[in-house]
Amino acid sequence: MTTIKIINKSGHELPNYETSASAGMDLRANISEPITLKPLERAIVKTGLFIELPIGYEAQVRPRSGLAAKKGVTVLNSPGTIDADYRGEIGVILVNLSTEDFVVENGERIAQMIIAKHERAEWQLVDSLTETSRGEGGFGSTGVK
Repeated sequence: MTTIKIINKSGHELPNYETSASAGMDLRANISEPITLKPLERAIVKTGLFIELPIGYEAQVRPRSGLAAKKGVTVLNSPGTIDADYRGEIGVILVNLSTEDFVVENGERIAQMIIAKHERAEWQLVDSLTETSRGEGGFGSTGVK
């Protein structure tokens, strides 16, 4: 388990895992008044959370499946990445893809955050790549069934 420093200026509980097998922790809106998202409107919703990730880790901000399925509201740049050197407040870019207004309330669970290790890559410039049976096939080239 990795320990991460966090400042909570929200007045809400810290993000936590809802079950022992959960990968993500819910993020809550920290707003002074409700935000109404009209159809196709987007807004950055602040959380009141500030984190210090160890180098080699990122926090991924992803949609909550229930909010997306039931209300048509999702995270626009999904997954959003919080880098280890970012020290600002965590904000979530929500977009309303439904045909009805959606009201974000203070304390509402608006997204989930996953802490993930990552690698840094070093490019090796070459003239050719190893052949595979798939080759250049992409974008559905392997079929639909």
